[in-house]
Amino acid sequence: MPQRSMAIGIDIGGTNLRAARISGAGEILKRVAEQSAPDPELVLGRIADMVRLLDTPEVAAIGVGVPGRVDARRGAVLSGGYVDLASVALQQRLESMAGKPVVLDNDCNMALVAEMALGAAAGHDNIVMFTIGTGIGGAVAQNRQIMRGRATAGQLGHISVDANGEICACGRRGCVETTSSGTALGRHIARAGMGQGVSVDQLFARDAAGDGTARGILEAWAKPLRTAIDSAVAMFDPDLVLLGGGLGRAAHRALACAPALAPWYQCKVEPAKLGDDAGVIGAGLQALKAKAGTPSPRRAVLVNGIPASGKSTVSRGIADRMGWPLLALDTVKNPFLEILGGADREFNRTLGRASYQAIWSVVGEAPAGVTFVVDAWFGFQPRDVLEDHLRKAGVERTAEIWCHAPGEVLAERYRARLDQRPAGHPGSAYIPELIELAKRAEPLRRGPLFDVDTTQPVDFDAITAWLRSAMEG
Repeated sequence: MPQRSMAIGIDIGGTNLRAARISGAGEILKRVAEQSAPDPELVLGRIADMVRLLDTPEVAAIGVGVPGRVDARRGAVLSGGYVDLASVALQQRLESMAGKPVVLDNDCNMALVAEMALGAAAGHDNIVMFTIGTGIGGAVAQNRQIMRGRATAGQLGHISVDANGEICACGRRGCVETTSSGTALGRHIARAGMGQGVSVDQLFARDAAGDGTARGILEAWAKPLRTAIDSAVAMFDPDLVLLGGGLGRAAHRALACAPALAPWYQCKVEPAKLGDDAGVIGAGLQALKAKAGTPSPRRAVLVNGIPASGKSTVSRGIADRMGWPLLALDTVKNPFLEILGGADREFNRTLGRASYQAIWSVVGEAPAGVTFVVDAWFGFQPRDVLEDHLRKAGVERTAEIWCHAPGEVLAERYRARLDQRPAGHPGSAYIPELIELAKRAEPLRRGPLFDVDTTQPVDFDAITAWLRSAMEG
């Protein structure tokens, strides 16, 4: 792969946010880091800052490894732990900020991609990987392809090792994450009466000196992990089990306190090789692979409705929540009306057509992968005009939000705003025409359609959830 094919790889952790510019060969060219945080908006802002520091014209795409459950095919975060990004439409908002395609996947999947390319799993075909850190992540590769199941296969941290154990963040009891993560190790140390500052290296040193308490802590930490490894080996029959993450090497060493007992389920277990770099390298390589294979199309959400139908409120709500740029017909047209000092209705219509064309010219100049929210009454132009604009702008996918209300409601709304609109917009004489238009106006029905009755409270959660699915379908 030529050197100019670069990507930015991002690894989101409970403690640190890491990012690096990655070459096509997986070499780290530049790296930056920030502290993590439980606030998803704060995390998104810090990620955007890191991308700005790393971005160059040679960067073709961005990959992000996210802790928790991720649907990589749809680019959607389903749930998380300490850093839960399910609420922020991470892929769409980062694509809009950076103007480049973004690939999301579980952070452990990203790390395993790197280990297969450059690390301890190079030359192996079937691998199981546990990442030991604040929690426990997991990834499985079969024939060097990440296994996903319906979406989120590989959640190895939630293999049950004690049906009566502690409650896990997933809602069940006794997951290996509750016994063998870094967080769990801290609990084992505290329960043994040792101070909070005791490190895992100190535990190994005390164990070597014959300290029975230290040995008990290491056994309590390692034995459930051995059980989980045996279960994963029974399920997947891998060539290799890797232990990665910040505590991967320590966990591998601690397994000496918990040897495999069942001869059927033994497999070579090794520490991962790339350490904290695995996440960013894998994310960068995945981004380049996706960029080479399936370039992201431009997309448009058509927020449609006649004047006063509430489409501006709906458009702004979608743009705010999804992070997609908003282009509205009146936003383009009104500055001209204000500077020109008003015009008759025919000139207003001509200016509307020009503004409509300007919107699609802006869309056509945007990078591939960007999704726009376009606010307009699409019925004011013939359908073939819209199709021509979409074709020239390179828009490959649309979804329609149809906003409507009874004519009498629209009339009241329109009347209430007459003194707020620039001269050139139709005045009160237009209201009877608006009422009649409401009776016959119809959505475009171009692609997926979501109906919004704007006399009712707008359910933006339902709209955004629908959009995430519709724009990927």
